[in-house]
Amino acid sequence: MLETLISGVRKHNEFALGYEKKQPLSVIYRDKENNLIGGITGFTIFKHFLINVLWVDEKARNKGSARKLMEQSEIEAKMRGCIASQVDTLSIQAPNFYQKQGFEIKGKIPGITENHERYFLMKKYES
Repeated sequence: MLETLISGVRKHNEFALGYEKKQPLSVIYRDKENNLIGGITGFTIFKHFLINVLWVDEKARNKGSARKLMEQSEIEAKMRGCIASQVDTLSIQAPNFYQKQGFEIKGKIPGITENHERYFLMKKYES
C-alpha cells in the first residue's frame, strides 16, 4: 500500500514538474583509525538539497566538524545544480547552528513537547 501511495505522488509530481531523479548525497568524516566521527546525509531533487541527518560525535563537537560537513555537502549540491538547502530540526538540536550557516527559519511548530519546537529552515545559495 505504501508503494502505491508513493508512486501516486511521484506520478503527480512528474506530471506537474517534469521528471527529476532523486539522488542521495552524503559526506562522512572518519578519524585516523577509521571511526565515524560525523556525517551529513540527504538527497538532491528539484534543485534543492534536502538534509535528513547531520550528526557529529560528542568528542568532535565544537571543533568545526559540522560546519565543514555543511560546506562539503553544499559544494556537491551546487555541482548538481542545486540553488538551496532545506532542513528541519528540533529546538533541542541545532536551529542556532543552521542559522549561523546562513539558513533562515521559514516555519516553526510549537508544542512538539511542552517546551520544544520544530523548525523548518532554508538556505538559498549565492550565485
